[in-house]
Order: sequence, then C-alpha cells, then structure tokens
Amino acid sequence: MGSEPSALQFLINIGGAAALLIWAVRLVRTGVERAFSNQLRRWMRSSADNRFLASASGLGTAVLLQSSTAVAVLTTGFVARNGLAAGAALAILLGADVGSAVVSQLLLLRPTVLAPLLILAGVTLFLRSERSEFKQTGKIFIGLALIFISLDMISQTSGPIAQSAGARSVLTYLNRDALTAFIVGAVLAWAFHSSVAAVLLFVTLAAQSVMPINAAAALVLGANLGGACIAYGLSLAAPMTARRVVIANLVLRGGGATLAVAVLSIMPEVLVHLGETPGLQAINLHLMFNGALLIIAFPFVGLVMRATTALTPDRSAHASILEETSALDPAALDRPTRALDCAARELLVMGQKVERILLAIEPLYKQWDPIEARVLKEQDKAIRAVHLDVKLYLARVGVHELDENLSQRSMDLAAISASLVSASDTVARTMLNLAKRLNKEGVEFSAEGSSEISNFTDRVTSNVQLALNVMLNQNPAEARELVAAKDKVREVEQRLQKQHLNRLMQGKIASIETSNLHQETLRALKQINTAYTMIGYPILAKSGDLLASRLALLQR
Repeated sequence: MGSEPSALQFLINIGGAAALLIWAVRLVRTGVERAFSNQLRRWMRSSADNRFLASASGLGTAVLLQSSTAVAVLTTGFVARNGLAAGAALAILLGADVGSAVVSQLLLLRPTVLAPLLILAGVTLFLRSERSEFKQTGKIFIGLALIFISLDMISQTSGPIAQSAGARSVLTYLNRDALTAFIVGAVLAWAFHSSVAAVLLFVTLAAQSVMPINAAAALVLGANLGGACIAYGLSLAAPMTARRVVIANLVLRGGGATLAVAVLSIMPEVLVHLGETPGLQAINLHLMFNGALLIIAFPFVGLVMRATTALTPDRSAHASILEETSALDPAALDRPTRALDCAARELLVMGQKVERILLAIEPLYKQWDPIEARVLKEQDKAIRAVHLDVKLYLARVGVHELDENLSQRSMDLAAISASLVSASDTVARTMLNLAKRLNKEGVEFSAEGSSEISNFTDRVTSNVQLALNVMLNQNPAEARELVAAKDKVREVEQRLQKQHLNRLMQGKIASIETSNLHQETLRALKQINTAYTMIGYPILAKSGDLLASRLALLQR
C-alpha cells in the first residue's frame, strides 16, 4: 500500500510534464505561424520547381514550425490550388519529416542557463513590443523555455519510477514485444497531436534509464507512424489531388517505420552503433530513420506519386452528392437564441464556400478553364441563395421581442452575411473576369508580378482561414489578430502597387500589358480580406477592444 501514493504522484507529475511539453510545442508552432507564416509560404512556393530545394524548404520549415504536420497542411493547400506539383510536394513532406527529427535533436542539446534567458527575453518582447511579429517572437522564446522546463520535469520525475516493480514489469514487456511498443508509440503521438512531443518524452525516459532501449526504439518508430497519421486525418476534407501527397507520405513513413521495427526486433545489436547511451541511441535512430527514408525515396517521388494516383482515383466527379441541408431550422424560430445559433452555423458554411471559390480562382489566372469558371459561377449563385435565406431567417427571428443583446447579435450576423456575399461577388465577378481577360488578351503577368500576386493571395487566404476559426471559436485574441492583419494587408497592397509602378517606369513589357489586370487583382484581394475582417469586429466590440470603430491598442 505504501507504494501506491508514490505511483499516483508519479502519474500526476509525468502527466503534468507531458501536458506542459505538448502545450509548449504548440506555443512555439503557433507563434511561428502567426509571425512568419507568409514568409514560410513564399519560401515553400519558391522551391516548387526544384525537388532538392523543395525537400530543403520542407526541412527548414519543419524546424521553424517544430511540426512536420503543419508543413503537410501548408503543402496540401498549395497542391489543392495547383500551385505545387505532386512530386515536389512529396519531396517537401519527406524533408519535413527530417526537419521534425532535427528539431528533436536540437531541443535535447541546450545549456542549463538557456531556459531562464529565453523566458526573460520572451516576456520582455511580449510585454514591451507593439509590433505583432515581436510579440509572437516573444511567445516563441517562452515556448522554447517551457519545452526545456518540461523535459527537466520529466527527467526529475522519471528517476524514482525505475524502482517500481509494476513499472519495471510494464517496461520489460514493451522491451520484449516490439509490436506493442510500436503501436503504443503511434497512439501516443496521435494523442499528443505532435510526434516531436512524443519522441522527446520517449528519449528523455530512455536517457534516464527508465525505459529499455529496445522499447524506446520501437516507441520512437511508432511515433513516426503516428505523426504521418495526424497529417492524414487533418487532410480528410481536402481534395483527393492534395490528399494523395499525404497518403504517399503515410505509406512511405509508416511502412518504413514498420519495416525498421521488424529489422530491429531481429537485429537489436544495431542500436549499439547509434550512440553510447540509450538516450543518444533513441534520438539518433529517429534522425537516421527519417534521413535514410529521404535519401532512399527521393529519386522515386515521381514514380511514387504516379502509383498513388493510380491506386486512389478521384471519384468525386462520379459520386452522387447528397443534397446539402440548411442549418436554418424553422422550428427554432420561437427560441431566438437557438435560432441565431442556427444562423451562425449557416454563416460558417457560407464562409467556407467563399473560401473554396477563392482557392479555385488562382489556377484560372494561370490556365483558363471554362468548365471550372462555370462551376465557380454556380457556387457564387449558391452563396447568394444562402445569403438571401439568412436575411429572411433573421427577419423572421426579429418578429419576436428581442432584448438588446440578441438584437445586436442579429444585426452583426446580417452584416457578416453581407460581407461574405460581397467577398463571393469579388471572386466570382471581378477576379473571374480579370482571369478571363488575361486569357482572352493572350498576355501574362511578369515573373515578379505573378510572384507578388501569388504571395498576396497566400496572405489573404491565411487571413480567411483565421477568420473562419474566429467565427467558430469566438476567441477575442484571434479576433484582435484578424483585425490587426487588415492594416498589414493594406500596407502590403500599397507596397505592391508601388513596385508595379516601378516596373512600368522601367518599361517592362509584361508589366505594361497587364497593368490594369495586376492592379485590379490586388485591390480585389484586399477587398476580400476586408470582408472577412468584419467577422472579428462584433467579438471585439463585446470584449471592449474597439474604440470608435478602431482596434484598441491593448498591451496584452
């Protein structure tokens, strides 16, 4: 009985340390995404024409984001918009897997004084800086410090567990049964939603001689399978053309990890050559496995993608599509609060429809397709129909006696609906006509102009996705970020207009031929960003962050 309290204390301590590790990894990733996502997108897009550069950009982006999953999500977005060839996309994902392993190596090698220095620098930047990029950099520093602190907590907590008979029996079993350990590693990586966090946990336990090396090796390899499964799960809603890249990476990484654990179960002595201590052996195995996978698979990425395409046909064009149901429930009209919730759900669907046509318009600038253009127009008609339904539904809700808060919410929802239909109109009318004119006149943007529009589209698309998140979670912090991004988009648009005028003064023929089309496209994208920004204002008005219709400069 005397051992039970210590076992319970261990579970509480190790659970808290693991939770802190997961949160810290997420804090670093979101900080990098919010501060540097547009730069990372441009970096990845610029490497599309060279598979060596593609794998290098995947590696570097994964190191910065501390997540190969985040890289996979970005990559599927590019592929879905035909902005990235499938072979280059798979090269990016293979490089990102190596980058994820490099992150684990770097996080385990640090001086003890680094954590307090990072906290000091991070808190100072976050509290004292007014620019969003510096605040997010502060969050990154704080997240890194918390990772180091959580690893120290795991090290301090895991020592006494080696004396527990129950724990020794479990670890001994995992050491003997590589398949079970492999599955446990995959499940934990999935549960953590971070293969980096899972690997760091396993390696730290191995370094403390708590976990036998054979069990740690199988768990680490299982985490690779789990990490690939996370990306697969997050891409289920993407088009099949984009999902194929993630499926190919899952087969290569998951299949390779399965093969590696089978080899190690037959020849465990191989691990001795990977380092002097169990911790080094486990972490070096992780890096060597992903590095070997990149080297072996890299020459065959084109062949792998062709095979994946053949084995995963896109049945969406032939499948019968179920009729979409509306969230505007007539039975809820006599309960205004619930009815407004129904309207909010319908607006979220509407916002997603507009996002899809925004993603579909960029490829038409590069290669006109009348069939795709017709589909896009039909989607715009469907969005207009939803807008009308929402207006009529809100009018019917307004028949009832509404208090001030419900009345304001109804007006806010109506304003958001009008903004979203305006964004749809900008895409389906303005931008579609511009793409058609580009094709009809037989001209194309200059290389610089094309790159500028692609990067600006990425920035606006990122803000659109943030706006949909804000609509869903009603988070004031993200709403502040969304509204603040409006000014940044305006600044970038003005800078791009000036750069275009400079090219005109230099007499560049391609810029002269497409001048109006280029400038009108930039203005259209800015209008779409402004339309989605409207989603954040009601949230900020409620939280008191708006002063005279402007975002309050709060030091938060």
